[in-house]
Amino acid sequence: MAKAQTKAELRAKTGEVKIFGLLQKLGQTFMLPISLLPVAGILLGIGSSFTNPTVIEMYNLQNILHEGNLLYGVLRIFADAGDIIFGNLGLLFGISVASGLAKTEKGVASLSGIIGYFVMYAAMTSTLNNFRNVEELSKVQGLITNYLGFDNTMNLGVLGGIVIGLVVAYLHNKYYTIELPEALSFFGGTHFIPIVSSVAGLVLGIMWAFVWPIVSYGFSSLGGIISGLGIFGIFLYVFIYRALIPFGLHHVFYLPFWQTAIGGTAVVNGKTIVGAQNIVFAQLAAGVPIDPHAAAHFTYMFPVMLFGIPAAAIALYRAARPERKAEVKGFYTSSALTCFMTGITEPIEFAFVFASPFMYYLVHCVLYGISGILVYVLGAGVGLTFSGGIIDFILYGVLPGNHITKWIPVLILGLVYFVLYFIIFSWGVRKFDWKVPGREDVTEEVAVEFADASYDELDEKAQRAYRIVAGLGGSNNLNDVTNCATRLRVQVKDGSLVNEALLKQTGSAAVVVNGQNVQVVYGTTVPNVKSSIDQLIASGNAPTEGVVANGHAADTTEVVEEKVELQTETGKLVEIYAPATGKVIDIAKVNDPVFGGKIMGEGFAVQPTNGKVVSPVDAEVVMIMDSKHAVGLKTADGLELLIHMGIETVQLNGGGFELFVQEGDQLKAGDAVAQMDLDYILNEGKQTDVIVALTNTPDMVNRTIIEDEKSVEAGSSIGQVDIKA
Repeated sequence: MAKAQTKAELRAKTGEVKIFGLLQKLGQTFMLPISLLPVAGILLGIGSSFTNPTVIEMYNLQNILHEGNLLYGVLRIFADAGDIIFGNLGLLFGISVASGLAKTEKGVASLSGIIGYFVMYAAMTSTLNNFRNVEELSKVQGLITNYLGFDNTMNLGVLGGIVIGLVVAYLHNKYYTIELPEALSFFGGTHFIPIVSSVAGLVLGIMWAFVWPIVSYGFSSLGGIISGLGIFGIFLYVFIYRALIPFGLHHVFYLPFWQTAIGGTAVVNGKTIVGAQNIVFAQLAAGVPIDPHAAAHFTYMFPVMLFGIPAAAIALYRAARPERKAEVKGFYTSSALTCFMTGITEPIEFAFVFASPFMYYLVHCVLYGISGILVYVLGAGVGLTFSGGIIDFILYGVLPGNHITKWIPVLILGLVYFVLYFIIFSWGVRKFDWKVPGREDVTEEVAVEFADASYDELDEKAQRAYRIVAGLGGSNNLNDVTNCATRLRVQVKDGSLVNEALLKQTGSAAVVVNGQNVQVVYGTTVPNVKSSIDQLIASGNAPTEGVVANGHAADTTEVVEEKVELQTETGKLVEIYAPATGKVIDIAKVNDPVFGGKIMGEGFAVQPTNGKVVSPVDAEVVMIMDSKHAVGLKTADGLELLIHMGIETVQLNGGGFELFVQEGDQLKAGDAVAQMDLDYILNEGKQTDVIVALTNTPDMVNRTIIEDEKSVEAGSSIGQVDIKA
């Protein structure tokens, strides 16, 4: 029990670092445009390779591939269709970030992102041409260019798109429910978001005209510093990239190298290109030898992903206990094939990263870094669009020809890596007894029995989703469920409720819990897993609570009855009573970005049918707003609650409220607090929700156990709050 408590404390501590959750969510938004790159890259790779004069001449294809020829024309269409994606990644990232971070009304956020992006470029271009010396700025290589129909502008790349996307998402979440004076009411709500986004784009555009030349120079200088570090700079880039994989933050790290001047600047066919990936594909399209320094950001993957990791999978399978080999054969086979075909490594990497962090970081990541050094020294230049699988290797290595990409040395290096990985992993797994799949300690698997009778009526896929939700602490513990290429990414209310053992029984290769951020690795099938969970929750069949230690699914009613003694393993239960008569709703459903976004903490609200407001707990009145619409309470245990009567009712300046309490009063649950004039408040255009926010949630609250969508009477018991001891 002590070990479990220590783990929970560590999770709670790491959860305080909110930047992890923010970066993880930002990384998730990158996946949509990134998912386009394989298809766009295939179109561009095939189209450019087979219409490249050098390739046509080398393979004597002049008779079937020439201008005016049908096949040649189709291939040029492929190349142009792929190029349009790579050429407008900034816009695509702007839309994806704005939409992905919007809490609701994502279509409005997407449109606002587009508007903000175009206004930003228009404002920046106009500022450059009216207030800056364009001729002088042109002396900085690659700074002044033509882009998106604008002449003499600057290409901000994906960074510009990400910035406008973040700004639009912030404005959207803050103002999408804004209410304007009646004369301007048409422009309120979601209509306000495109307007304020265009203003933001205007301000950003003017700012970029003065800031981006400095940033561009800095990026170029940083690229020069990394280039100046030679092979050590390449090693450092590769090592950090791979070290971030278990945390899901690698997308944030590598993107600037791929798409900005940090990854290098080159002139191809008289055109200045910035970003390692853009340089490689421009050189492929031009049919010139690939710059090994730019390509080193990608080529290093192929020896490890095509040869090293499959060899590790073979070694780990061979080391599995004899009675477990049949069970884990499918896992290791599919993981190796997935890595070989697509370059997706998480399933097999997560199988040993927690079993031996030393092996992952000081051997595996170091071997990756050495691969980066070696491919650079060998002058190899095999590009990729997504990851280092065989498809990309053939398209961007073999087909363009060894004289352009030098793919043969990569192949030879890969064979060396196969032997190296097989020997190291065969030795390491036995020497240190890593608890990888197939070598875990033999334990009796606890059979999970679900009290919900509807579980047996679900099909196999839905039952798996049911068990996943239960393993995540139940639907009441879920704040947000998304996925990337290989992982289920979940934000939960309480990370200590996550049952890692149950999740692994559902086919997960690994589970990472970092405070309120949970990552569950399922490999390339994760989109289907996410869809199954969404369908289960939408159907109303998902378990609301998680699985407790005895292996039985927790039933809300039973849990409350069991814990009526008001003691839990993690703290103490405080009984909560309805502050008004009406329907109880979760605070996330409150139509206000501050309360609904849980910025003020966990809680609930009652949509009242009469104006009587009572105390939801035994507490002292510690604060009363001058506008009479809000009262602060504090219990003897230190739990702080805010009773907020109505939404935006501060603007009524006390109108519609009669208070029956003063600061310092000691209240019992059910004691009268206030009387609301519901008709007056509604006539003033305000909502009447009686909101109860637990304002010191991070310090005091483990979880809330409040029954949602239930009709209640003022002063009646509606649930409990599990507070920290």
